[in-house]
Amino acid sequence: MSSPDVPTRGPARPGPYIIAGVLLAVAIVVPLFVPGYSFDNPRLGGMPFFYWYQMMWIPVTACLVGISYWLVSKEDRRRREAVQARRIGGQE
Repeated sequence: MSSPDVPTRGPARPGPYIIAGVLLAVAIVVPLFVPGYSFDNPRLGGMPFFYWYQMMWIPVTACLVGISYWLVSKEDRRRREAVQARRIGGQE
């Protein structure tokens, strides 16, 4: 049984979390700026720009969220492995 004082993760690197935050902020903020895409032209298959631009953001947002998840989970895995390596090495 583990004690609450025993760390389960190593020190975090801020880089992956910052990048994930920026990607998620882009996915949220850019579609909210309606004056930036409130136009009729160019049309795509007869569909006004206003509509297809918003539809385009669905797969783009899915990709950005997926990349963010991958970055954070990879960093979390690295932090857990760092603690396990210390335990196996007998440093703790």
